[in-house]
Amino acid sequence: MDGTTGQWDAPGTGRYVPIADHGLIGDLRTVALVGTDGTIDWYCCPAFDAPSVFAAILDAERGGCFELATAVPARTKQFYFPDTNVLITRFFTEEGVGEVQDFMPVADGPAEEERHRLIRRVLCVRGSVSFRARVAPRFEYGSRPHTLRPADDVVVFDSGDLSLALTSTVPLEADGAEVRAGFKLAEGETAVLALDRVGGEVFPSRCECGEAERQFAATVAYWRRWLSSSRYRGRWREMVHRSALTLKLLTYAPTGAIVAAPTTSLPEEIGGERNWDYRYVWVRDAAFCVYALLRLGFTEEAKAFMGFVSRHISPGDGSPSGPLQVMYGIDGRTGLPERVLPHLEGHRGSAPVRVGNAAADQLQLDVYGALIDSVYLYDKWAEPVSSEQWDHVTALVDWVCAHWDQPDEGIWETRGGRKNFLYSRLMCWVAIERAIRMANRRGLPADLPRWQSSRDAVYRRIMSHGWSASRGAFVQHEDSDVLDAAVLMMPLAKFIAPTDPKWLSTLDSLTEDLVSDSLVYRYDPQVSPDGLHGDEGTFSICSFWYVEALTRAGRLDEASLAFEKMLTYGNHLGLYAEEISHTGEQQGNFPQAFTHLALISAAFNLDRALG
Repeated sequence: MDGTTGQWDAPGTGRYVPIADHGLIGDLRTVALVGTDGTIDWYCCPAFDAPSVFAAILDAERGGCFELATAVPARTKQFYFPDTNVLITRFFTEEGVGEVQDFMPVADGPAEEERHRLIRRVLCVRGSVSFRARVAPRFEYGSRPHTLRPADDVVVFDSGDLSLALTSTVPLEADGAEVRAGFKLAEGETAVLALDRVGGEVFPSRCECGEAERQFAATVAYWRRWLSSSRYRGRWREMVHRSALTLKLLTYAPTGAIVAAPTTSLPEEIGGERNWDYRYVWVRDAAFCVYALLRLGFTEEAKAFMGFVSRHISPGDGSPSGPLQVMYGIDGRTGLPERVLPHLEGHRGSAPVRVGNAAADQLQLDVYGALIDSVYLYDKWAEPVSSEQWDHVTALVDWVCAHWDQPDEGIWETRGGRKNFLYSRLMCWVAIERAIRMANRRGLPADLPRWQSSRDAVYRRIMSHGWSASRGAFVQHEDSDVLDAAVLMMPLAKFIAPTDPKWLSTLDSLTEDLVSDSLVYRYDPQVSPDGLHGDEGTFSICSFWYVEALTRAGRLDEASLAFEKMLTYGNHLGLYAEEISHTGEQQGNFPQAFTHLALISAAFNLDRALG
């Protein structure tokens, strides 16, 4: 169904809902994407990084989906129940208005945690509306067959490793390995379809209308209670809170992990090969999330992530290239082998579809600065770090002091060989400088003479080799003339004054070369080959960094306009993918934590500067 034209595409035509035409629901263990046509076309069970059950967003024919929509053409609109992650899709037909309320209750007990209940509550709010449903799971990324069996008015889909039970208050009809339903509701009537994981100690459990209503109320109450901890009262409050709610959905409650995005292989360019699996804990992304959430007053998430770090990210546990990996599994595992799923065609034909991520084996020195900065902020704004955590910090800083001058793959995970990236040097400086601050403030033991000497050496190296006199700008890597939007972090990290003449000249150069209508490209792959074919869109975290850099430079009119423009590129729910194409389409994995945490930071600092 097309929410603009009201046209319904027949099943089997391979139509893809655009990446941005989705909302997100979840239970702090996994998520589902719900299209504006009412179809769930992405869902992994029982966790973010588990194989998919519905993946029509990656292959309309073989991926599997859960369709639920009106039986006649309809206009659709989608919104969140205020201040929650309960998603509502409304259908406007000639006969009446119906809606589907999609949500996943946040479990409060061990048995319910394993159920991962996904509730689809259907209502007729005006007139009468005919609905149709089709539940077509495709287990193990569409590669594993399953059986279908009725069990006490419940239909169970069983793939061997995973069993899902579908309960419904309307009659279900088996169609091979799928289930279909057709039903009509009059004004005020309700129907419920619920999907549960079953097996072990978790048995099929019906979800009647009354139970669905109670679960709806409990889920609304959970999200509103969580959001009430926010201290943000500034401009753009609705956008900031939507971003906070989205970041919360990307947390994995059992361990405190925060995933970079809940999807894999959504293309950075339609038809291109830049398709990656983001369902893991990037140390950098998660640490930046901690900063954004602490800014708003959410200390429990920061505490949970610090627990994840203490349990799973210890010096000495990493690869030979360093004590930290770039990323970890949501359970702390270090092995994330990358493989291609050749049987899936990819979103709108954008192959390959990948699971796992080979970037886990890269050396990216900037992660040390991101992690230690988050520890510093947690110690400052939440609670003092423990003696054991400080021992880990000192071991990491000692390693950075000895290895900061190595070439690496850099923040953008280029696959074109290691270079002496300025951003990596910058964040090594942050790692040492923040640790020095902590040691001085709390009188903690540290090799301060060595740390201070290394910090100053990094600073001088950046100023002497990272500055291009010919470009009048700080550049991507040493002794080059290539620009890179990552240097926007220089004033944000307090490395350089935001009004320093060299920085203002850099800001002007970036504006001229990498900014398009307030949107910012990471770099030009034609000038700086990254080992991959094709182009990409503007990178949304960089666009929000740009807003913040303008803000700190005192260019508040420019910053305000750039921020407002950036808001127009969000989807109908205020969600953002990784990139934006030249036509304004969202590209890449969706929604992306990087983008939403940068939105929070930019809004916070711009609002404060405007007074």
